[in-house]
Amino acid sequence: MNAFDHGHAVGDRGPDAAPSPAGSAPVRTTSAAPLKRDLIAGLEKGLSVIAAFDQDRPRLTMSEVAALCGLTRAAARRYLITLEHLGYVTSDRKMYALTPKVLRLGQSYMHSARLPRIVQPELHKLAYAVKEASAAGVLDGPDVICIAATSAGRVISSTLQPGTRVPAYCTANGRVLLSALPPAEADAWIEKQTLAPLTPHTITHADRLRSELARVRSQGYAAVDQELELGLRTISVPLKSYRGDVLAAMNISVHAARVTMDQLVSDCLPALLQAQASLRTVL
Repeated sequence: MNAFDHGHAVGDRGPDAAPSPAGSAPVRTTSAAPLKRDLIAGLEKGLSVIAAFDQDRPRLTMSEVAALCGLTRAAARRYLITLEHLGYVTSDRKMYALTPKVLRLGQSYMHSARLPRIVQPELHKLAYAVKEASAAGVLDGPDVICIAATSAGRVISSTLQPGTRVPAYCTANGRVLLSALPPAEADAWIEKQTLAPLTPHTITHADRLRSELARVRSQGYAAVDQELELGLRTISVPLKSYRGDVLAAMNISVHAARVTMDQLVSDCLPALLQAQASLRTVL
């Protein structure tokens, strides 16, 4: 029985998950979409303006915000003025940028959500046991968001810190989470992605990625060799609830110059599986 023996849900198990008959895998139902009249379009668009800024676009003009968010220039202007008034955005010579106040939104999750608070102590134990960096993440659209991490004194990658986003298709945590999806859903996800060659090792063909996801699904873990960054090797396992739902993925990352792929599996996978088993009793 492999790591994906029960359930395929990715993310916290919510009220839309139906109870399972005894001895069967959890059944996941889909809640009906909310009525349009119950949605606040202004909130949705305001959040999309904040999300338009990222590492590649730290400063944007009003016109760029409008184009990225599907807004008119007049609407983008009002949202930016409002966000600046609230302290989430600053402007300088027609260029806009986020302020540190935006971190409050992320801190609200980190301080209140159950998953990071439970996972973080286990990550520390794991990282210091193997003396390598470790992180946990969840799937969000095309990316994996890091929700907990520890370096164990090793500087491995700037992506190994809470709040960072990395492409799911070329990372170990990402492949574990994608493998937990129903195959049809994973295929649909792949079809929407641009599989860019981030390094010479990155898998960029959809069929090869599907084969890799099948391998991960079968063996219960993912091992990725320098597909996100040169010199970075990573191995990951799913974090499952006691019901068998996949809530997140947890990895160990190493420098390629120090650890071969065979050593990564032989030395780090047992520790990961032990941490996985420990967390399953409390998730």
